[in-house]
Amino acid sequence: MRIRIVIDKEAVYEEVAKTTSYTGAKMDEDPGAYDRIFTTDEDREQLERFWGESCTGLCEALKRFLESEAESGGRYVLELEVSESFDAVLRGPMEKEAASYMVLSIVSKWYAFTNKGEAGDYAAGAASMLEGVRRKACHKRKPRRPVY
Repeated sequence: MRIRIVIDKEAVYEEVAKTTSYTGAKMDEDPGAYDRIFTTDEDREQLERFWGESCTGLCEALKRFLESEAESGGRYVLELEVSESFDAVLRGPMEKEAASYMVLSIVSKWYAFTNKGEAGDYAAGAASMLEGVRRKACHKRKPRRPVY
């Protein structure tokens, strides 16, 4: 069975901005934290690099299933070939988890420069999300006996 996972790049960047803004604003003991941590349009070039690295990580985790991947019109699209027994109800949660992986992965890479104390936690969260996406791709519905 072929499924498509679509990740909206701008939505990911918006979540990255929200996360970094919130983190910087909550660091009352560090008066320069907000300006240092919050991502701005000027940081876009670096974030683009992190986006590409995160796309590569997603492809690597799903390479067993990957038929194609492309970026077009601000969307990152993965075409996956999964088992015929794949539970199609998991496609939506899988797509959301993949988008969350992208956010956490980008934030963790950004925090390696700006907020080292939390970078490891975000990297661990990204790894957990990535594993969840992979597990969902491997999931198969239990066979059902016909009822006569």
